[in-house]
Amino acid sequence: MFAAVLHEPKKLLIDELDAPQPQPGQVQIRVRAGGICGSDLSYYFKGKSGDFAVREPFVLGHEVAGEVAALGEGVTGLAVGQRVAVNPGMNCGICRYCVKGMPNHCLNMRFMGSASTFPHMQGMFRQFIAVSAHQCVPVPDGLDFAQASMAEPLAVALHALRQAGSLVGAKVLLVGCGPIGCILLAVAKRAGAHQIVALDLAEKALQMAATLGADETALANDQSRIDRWAQQRGTFDVVLEASGSTPGLDTALRAVRAGGTAIQVGNLPAGQSPVAANLVMSKELCYRGSFRFTDEYAVAAEELGAHKIDLRPLMTHAFPLEEANRAFEVAQDRSQSMKVHLHFD
Repeated sequence: MFAAVLHEPKKLLIDELDAPQPQPGQVQIRVRAGGICGSDLSYYFKGKSGDFAVREPFVLGHEVAGEVAALGEGVTGLAVGQRVAVNPGMNCGICRYCVKGMPNHCLNMRFMGSASTFPHMQGMFRQFIAVSAHQCVPVPDGLDFAQASMAEPLAVALHALRQAGSLVGAKVLLVGCGPIGCILLAVAKRAGAHQIVALDLAEKALQMAATLGADETALANDQSRIDRWAQQRGTFDVVLEASGSTPGLDTALRAVRAGGTAIQVGNLPAGQSPVAANLVMSKELCYRGSFRFTDEYAVAAEELGAHKIDLRPLMTHAFPLEEANRAFEVAQDRSQSMKVHLHFD
């Protein structure tokens, strides 16, 4: 089989590898489509994502869907040829976080396409993968593979919004309108937010936010507007920080009202990042992080399969596996792309 293997920053080779065979309790999946995530871009261009650095040849990708190619011993409930979205995370189920219902913090997490451990947990941008049957969520035949692969970023958004509590009647600010940000917007709209304002540096991103239901958009360098939001101890009930930047986080903490909630979804650069901690204290803010997801993955796949949420406007480009380097270059260019997919046919 062929796989997209990162050997060094900006050097992604299409290597031929042995196809993994399913062990007991596993299934072999023929990968059909996968989305390029912000962490994939960071690995590709910088050789690291947050605090996780690439230290060996590394198959990228953790947002994929495909079809069951073979069943391992003891697998029931799935059939060869069935379409599935693949949850990239497999928690141990027995550590102290798993038993507390926090599997995203599993001490023995195997998250595909992450360099958080060494040897790295290889990713899913390859023609075949072998995964636990529990990682596979069936999707309808009418849902194309690229749409099904959007279950992973949708799960991230669903988990983040859970941290925020009820949004019914809330005034919400979204900081950062990349793919995750725009999905957060769509979910917040559906969750009953009264008003959503979207903030970004890129006009194209703001146009996409408006398409997905933002009531108002603003450029992130419009300092006078941000200053107005910060007056009288803040404006917004909930602020969702999805830019992954220190200025974005600072804006979030300034713009949220006293007693409000700021959710950090974006992954800030490695190392210590200054936080306006006195604002958290003096405005009595609820400042929370959101990391990956828990049981939201299955919910996300079901939402997409039932057409309860339409993320197709975000899906701007698709490339075959052999053009993976070109796909990453386009995905990095915010002036022309939003969500870029690879196809493995």
